[in-house]
Amino acid sequence: MYLNALSWCPFTLRGGSGSASRSGPESLPRAPAGTELRMSREQKAVEHARKAFATGRTKSLEYRINQLKNLQRLIEERHKEIADALKKDLSRSEVGTSLYETVGLEGEIQQVIRNLSKWAAPRPAAKNLLTLSDQVYIQPQPLGVILIIGAWNYPWAVTIQPLIGAIAAGNAAVIKPSEVSVHTSKVMEELLPLYIDKEMYPVVTGGVSETQELLKQRFDHIFYTGNCAVGKLIMEAASKYLTPVTLELGGKSPCYIDKNCDLTIACRRIAWGKYSNCGQTCIAPDYVLCDPSIQDRVIEEIRKCVKEFYTDDPKSCPDYGRIINQRHFKRVMALLKDSTLAVGGENDESQCYIAPTVLKDVKPEAKVMQEEIFGPLLPIISVSSVDEAIKFINEREKPLALYIFTSDNKLIQRMISETSSGGVLANDCLVHYSVSSLPFGGVGNSGMGSYHGKFSFDHLSHLKGCLIKQLKMEGANQMRYAPHTAKKLSWARFFMLKEAQLSKLGRLALLGMLAVIAAVIIQGYFAD
Repeated sequence: MYLNALSWCPFTLRGGSGSASRSGPESLPRAPAGTELRMSREQKAVEHARKAFATGRTKSLEYRINQLKNLQRLIEERHKEIADALKKDLSRSEVGTSLYETVGLEGEIQQVIRNLSKWAAPRPAAKNLLTLSDQVYIQPQPLGVILIIGAWNYPWAVTIQPLIGAIAAGNAAVIKPSEVSVHTSKVMEELLPLYIDKEMYPVVTGGVSETQELLKQRFDHIFYTGNCAVGKLIMEAASKYLTPVTLELGGKSPCYIDKNCDLTIACRRIAWGKYSNCGQTCIAPDYVLCDPSIQDRVIEEIRKCVKEFYTDDPKSCPDYGRIINQRHFKRVMALLKDSTLAVGGENDESQCYIAPTVLKDVKPEAKVMQEEIFGPLLPIISVSSVDEAIKFINEREKPLALYIFTSDNKLIQRMISETSSGGVLANDCLVHYSVSSLPFGGVGNSGMGSYHGKFSFDHLSHLKGCLIKQLKMEGANQMRYAPHTAKKLSWARFFMLKEAQLSKLGRLALLGMLAVIAAVIIQGYFAD
């Protein structure tokens, strides 16, 4: 049973998920008087969000923009509290907090505010000859109440970015920060209600039992960031009400290095992508695939980069983080057991410290290759050709990201074409996450659904198809009414299969012609 499964599942392995509940009397029976006194804290949060959404105030673009501006004000005014909490949770520096968490959120908010009126406006749709005189458009509408369960590795970025999309699309949202980043969770619980509508966007904190209780409720969408095992449980819970889900998961993102590329630059960017946040990034390069002839050079270049970035003693470097807790420390250390160290390996359980580490001559069956690492270990696997690299990637679950380092554009295009992954980044790591014009999301085991920028708005909206006709020109409809004939079918094919792509003047001329055709059809109909 789902709830029993969740109780033993490592729910706190990484992030969370989100879901949205249906509001309104038609989809959910109204609770009897006095029921609220018996409600759990989680039920009350959802009920309050549902009632707030039912007021209709999120339909106003001005309201949405004000909420987004308040969210930006929170980030600017409370940056020190945000950074202090992240220092306690992940040993992240204040500059690192800005770089990896808040700058991206500020950029996302600004982009949404600039474009919201355009995104929310009716979108004209193509017409055929039968709908030439009609209004045909797509109207974005809010879904309702969204549940957003956040992750601990970048707790502000991966919790608030979906919230920005939910607010922009006019939804209410219940926000569940990850309890693993305990200090950040507390700061979110304290600060968010001071800046944004606390009825529309309640914060629910707690662990597994609180999350279980939330997942019993009915939502209109669930947005979850985390691991595959919990993602399956989220889908199971959502299926009770046919609630759609967004699953931002992860997996083992491969990094292929062409032996003819600039190895110095390539390894510098790989080292940055791997060891940022102590390797606890869902799109970190999980392992390297390269020709055996360049393995030693790759190891040496990464060794130099570790020293440059984090000094001779990464443990004392303020820019190098820590594993989130001792449970994860032990999990990551256990992955080293059957592999050969080439760089690093130093560790201190009392501080949850693991040095930037490279593993060489790693075999596909090694323990470190059986799960997403989510720590500062970089295995190197030898492949003799591009064909072997592509085969290796395709034999495994589809990753969230694929990294390719080469100056050969044909090779890049080939790997894009012949592999499947959530995204592809050539000659760099991580930075595609920051491009709001690109959708970010997984495929297969690495997730479903995508967000960022307009993709968030569309993903958390119902794109309602609208066709507005008039009670005129009935003659043109005779072809669809019984009795059906071959002649009527011929006319129907003509009108329905021709897409209208005309200027305003052309449409007026065609309307005149259609009036004549309609008259001919009517005359033929009555003549029959």
